[in-house]
Amino acid sequence: MGSRSYSNLLDLASGDNPNFSREKKRLPRVATVAGILTELDDDNSVGSDARSSISQERIIIVANQLPLRAHLSSDGSGRWNFSWDGDSLLLQLKDGLGDDTEVIYVGSLKEEIDTSQQDDVAQTLLETFKCVPAFIPPTLFSKFYHGFCKQHLWPLFHYMLPLSPDLGGRFDRSLWQAYVSVNKIFADKVMEVINPDDDFVWVHDYHLMVLPTFLRKRFNRVKLGFFLHSPFPSSEIYRTLPIRDELLRALLNSDLIGFHTFDYARHFLSCCSRMLGLSYQSKRGYIGLEYYGRTVSIKILPVGIHIGQLQSVLNLPETEDKVAELRHQFRGQTVMLGVDDMDIFKGISLKLLAMEQLLLQHPDKRGEVVLVQIANPARGRGRDVREVQSETHATVRRINEAFGRPGYAPVVLIDSPLQFYERIAYYVIAESCLVTAVRDGMNLIPYEYIICRQGNEKLDETLGLDPSAAKKSMLVVSEFIGCSPSLSGAIRVNPWNIDAVAEAMDSALIVPESEKQLRHEKHYRYVSTHDVAYWARSFLQDLERACRDHVRRRCWGIGFGLGFRVIALDPNFRKLSVEHIVSAYKRTKNRAILLDYDGTMISSGSISTTPNIEAVAILNSLCRDPKNVVFLVSGKDRKTLTEWFSSCERLGIAAEHGYFLRPSQDADWETCVSVTEFDWKQIAEPVMKLYTETTDGSAIETKESALVWNYQYADPDFGSCQAKELLDHLESVLANEPVSVKSGQHIVEVKPQGVNKGLVAEHILATMTQKGMLPDFFLCIGDDRSDEDMFEVVMSARGGPSLSPVADVFACTVGQKPSKAKYYLEDTTEILRMLQGFANASEQAQAQAGRNTPQASELAVISRE
Repeated sequence: MGSRSYSNLLDLASGDNPNFSREKKRLPRVATVAGILTELDDDNSVGSDARSSISQERIIIVANQLPLRAHLSSDGSGRWNFSWDGDSLLLQLKDGLGDDTEVIYVGSLKEEIDTSQQDDVAQTLLETFKCVPAFIPPTLFSKFYHGFCKQHLWPLFHYMLPLSPDLGGRFDRSLWQAYVSVNKIFADKVMEVINPDDDFVWVHDYHLMVLPTFLRKRFNRVKLGFFLHSPFPSSEIYRTLPIRDELLRALLNSDLIGFHTFDYARHFLSCCSRMLGLSYQSKRGYIGLEYYGRTVSIKILPVGIHIGQLQSVLNLPETEDKVAELRHQFRGQTVMLGVDDMDIFKGISLKLLAMEQLLLQHPDKRGEVVLVQIANPARGRGRDVREVQSETHATVRRINEAFGRPGYAPVVLIDSPLQFYERIAYYVIAESCLVTAVRDGMNLIPYEYIICRQGNEKLDETLGLDPSAAKKSMLVVSEFIGCSPSLSGAIRVNPWNIDAVAEAMDSALIVPESEKQLRHEKHYRYVSTHDVAYWARSFLQDLERACRDHVRRRCWGIGFGLGFRVIALDPNFRKLSVEHIVSAYKRTKNRAILLDYDGTMISSGSISTTPNIEAVAILNSLCRDPKNVVFLVSGKDRKTLTEWFSSCERLGIAAEHGYFLRPSQDADWETCVSVTEFDWKQIAEPVMKLYTETTDGSAIETKESALVWNYQYADPDFGSCQAKELLDHLESVLANEPVSVKSGQHIVEVKPQGVNKGLVAEHILATMTQKGMLPDFFLCIGDDRSDEDMFEVVMSARGGPSLSPVADVFACTVGQKPSKAKYYLEDTTEILRMLQGFANASEQAQAQAGRNTPQASELAVISRE
């Protein structure tokens, strides 16, 4: 294979360095150095060779199992023979990727390969099938798959709480460690073949949920998509998982996360909001989660089926013969079909009870209606599977004994393996299909049924149908399966309601022929246009869009273990060097310093909001320097700020986001915007009170110039929902008032138009210019959205008449996040350390100036004594 990465897995397994015919390229350093990663080389990095001269897109598909079938050679040599598994979704999705896309598969094999044969098998699979096998030791695989995946994740993701040992059991950390270990093995296999600058990686399903973290840790810019094929539970169920945060953070290391339905995506977003405090928003139709400067896209698209494969099986002579056989077997009877795996979530027993109810309530159906239930072998194992099997057989036996007669069995249970064409033949003859799972990620049985009912000319002839006549079909589907929302013509049921299911079965039988035809046509149109190729193509297109700006981002990798994440920022956004800014501070003479209070001078998570002694002492020291103009800018009211900073006589204070302003303690308060009337409060306050009464944990903060509705301590989902409603409500009732209504971090605020923190920056610049003190040093620090107005004014003032031509300008935000500021500091501690550096520099300068006079020298001596 002409790969753009390692071409010989045997070299890797032996530990030898592979030799490349092309010049070897050094990969960028990862997670240790800030900067544009592609500009940084590391001689010790494990690298890949240079880009192939053939311009070909490549995608690496990673799943628990490879899309292969394996069997031992019949000659007794012990050799393995492999072939493609045509039923595998991973193989079918290639149809949507285009001929110019090279696909590499990474996964495990169903069969256990002896250690002595693994190298040869790996080489064969790579060269013949472009497959990279991950060989998992049997004991480890059992803990990973039958243990953590099937015992913990599978039940929980299907809404089953581990309330007893029979229902998932207690959390076993050794099984979790096995899960992480297997994901690490998969990551190592991906690293063997990936070219991180070019390749796309698409990870599938809940078996590999922590894999994105391992890949992102090794390659910060990996183009990574993840698709979950199972349901995602509500936050109330998911939050019971002890390693809930680790799984969420691992998934968020993907660029794109796909779900079958909006419900599953909504549950995931709710979990991110409640457990990680993350917010999301819709951007031109795309849902995006902001995560450390990266936007993680959410994709909602149900998977489809491979129509070409189905149609080819429909054309087989064996299918035609089987259809004729079944038509003869069920002549004079109407066949209703169920096809399910034998597990606790497929609702087979509920369906059988509904069939029993139908026969009880409608005696005329006896002898005429047959339910054929195909039970596929269970994927899991354990007592619950055995219980389902025994209950199913007992129910079938009871129904057949009660309602059967010679030549007629109301329920035909087929629990032995069927050939694919045999299953297709049952679809063809069935008048309706029943899929009544109590919980299922997607379930493609209804889609297959629709295509098979469309049939072809040969099958029409076998069934004695007119080929030109409109086709017909009927579906009864559970509202708890993923395909339900896309099948609008189906009869939707609650599978737990036996009477309702029996009634739906009866309705499916008596619906007029014309109605059956219309419903079939509607379904066929959807299924035929939303096949597996469409799904794969759409996912890859969105993945390309989500990864488009990777190359222009500046990245840092932070965190340990599964807490690792990548911070991605604009190349011009960098951490503020304290040494650099203190040096600029020392050499300048006219300095303007604007400091936000909440979240900047004091931590936003602090219960006490009063300033500490250290912060007040630093502010006083800065204010004593005659070269400084220092302003504290806050959303709090002027009375509170006056009390808190009564000892800072020369400190300028801007209260209520700049509406009130006072340059020093002995000056009068003035307003930046002339607002004389606040009649709008009489309109806004009753509305806010209504939402406060109905939202537990919310409160109203009344200011002189503004009203603020705070929902910091409310339920995050409900609070956010109420905030959006309140915002719309206030905008509506205040449409003709001179106010602006804005939402912020856990708040909705109403304030006079034009009032923002940018006014304070403009005021300081104008005042200093009038006094002939053009600032040659301007520092502005803030932490939230309201401070962005200050940053905008400060950054736009550079090169203008209100700043010195050689001015040092520093707009700095708190934390690494998207901002109009050019710099950032991590937290309040770093900010206070920087301000202390300023204070020390000022004191040293004043002490130096004081030493020029004898009196000052004497005072210094006395002080030292």
